[in-house]
This record gives sequence, structure tokens and C-alpha cells, in this order.
Amino acid sequence: MGLAGDAIAVEITEGLLLDASDHIFEELLQLKEYGMQVSLDDFGTGYSSLSYLKKFDIDTLKIDQSFVRGIGPDSSDKALCEAIIVMAHKLGIKVVAEGIETEEQRLALLQAGCDFGQGYLFSKPVTAEDFERLILA
Repeated sequence: MGLAGDAIAVEITEGLLLDASDHIFEELLQLKEYGMQVSLDDFGTGYSSLSYLKKFDIDTLKIDQSFVRGIGPDSSDKALCEAIIVMAHKLGIKVVAEGIETEEQRLALLQAGCDFGQGYLFSKPVTAEDFERLILA
């Protein structure tokens, strides 16, 4: 399609990295060589081995919506989101929070320094045609 590598992001799950063979490692390295971004989806819901953040050169962590859903003023979910954001930034990794549905969640994540957010607060899922109409409008 003529796209540059940096226009493409590949999402993988923690589970893939847990059982990552040398073949998977080589495939991810090849994608990185093409300039593609690697995003780790649902971070924190599986066996979160921090060593693979360094080994696999992850560009983006996606905080699972189960943590975002529980954000409240003094909640442990809020503390976990803040810790993930700080840790990721210290490692040079961007952060996306999934499942943002309320303004309170958005503000808490923004104040914690989260880079990006997605969820029903911004838009419900749309078809490709509807998305194109939104962009052109």
C-alpha cells in the first residue's frame, strides 16, 4: 500500500511474549527494522515479566480496561495505572489507557501523564465508512 513502516503498529499480548521462541523474537526484530511500532496489549493482566519490556523493545504499553474501570480517588487501580505510566516513561515507552468511559477516568489518567486514551468516552466503535466520514467532516 506504499505506507512507511512507522505508519504501522503491531499489537501483541503478554501471552505471546511469555512463550516467545527465538522465531518470535526474530520476527519482532524484523518488524522493528522496518520501522514498525510494537504495542503490548492488555498490560498487567497476565504474567507481567518486566524483563521482556527491555528484551523486545516495546514502543507502547496498553493499560487494560480492567484497571481503568476501577479508577477512583484512592483506589488501588488508580495507583497501578500511575505506576505503570511512570515505569513505562522511565523506559522510554508510551502509554495508552484502554476503556476510558468517564471524564473522571480521563482526568485521572491525564494527571498521571498517560500519553493516549481510547474508549467509549471518545467514540463507540464505528465502521470504516463512518470513520472516513468523521475524518472528512
